[in-house]
Amino acid sequence: MFTEFEIETLIENEEVKNATFALKKEFIKNEAPYLEISDQDFFSLIVMTPTVGVALANGSVSLFEEMALNKKARKLSKGDYFMKKDPVVFGLKYLISQYNNWEDEFLRVIRFTMEQTFDISGLEVAYDKTKEVSESEYRQEVLKAPYILIRFLSSFFLNEDEDIISPRKISKVDYGQVVSIGGKLGLDKLPIFHYFCKTFKVN
Repeated sequence: MFTEFEIETLIENEEVKNATFALKKEFIKNEAPYLEISDQDFFSLIVMTPTVGVALANGSVSLFEEMALNKKARKLSKGDYFMKKDPVVFGLKYLISQYNNWEDEFLRVIRFTMEQTFDISGLEVAYDKTKEVSESEYRQEVLKAPYILIRFLSSFFLNEDEDIISPRKISKVDYGQVVSIGGKLGLDKLPIFHYFCKTFKVN
């Protein structure tokens, strides 16, 4: 998953910063009037949207899922909030409660960020969506893919970076949400996303 320093680097892009600020302004005005959060930390909240969406796949967030979300939020937050309220963790509560109202807007900024930071459209090619994929084939594709794309995938859908090249178990409902969010982000146009999804062990 992304580090706070990678988040800082991504938001240094002026267009991404402007999109983040505009969305933050609307979100705070409509949903979170008491949320005090920097642009960088709000961008971290935006990046967590796919993770939140998967956690909400069955309609609610369990205690275990909440703990995992908070842990990821603290890793993305700028600076050390160990002894005080973490703004990204605080913002998560608003995003979780109003996810359906804001999912599309948050995902739109994520897609825009990907377009601004690497040539994602250049990776969009026709492929066989019914193709079965071996672990070896998938790992080869991971090694050939742009580093930043792999960072996005692991940040969106995994808790640990090393899980990107190992088999992963997932529930049927969570898997459906991964595929759905990937489609909304346009990741379904990339063969690597198909390979990534095929290596999940769906329960």
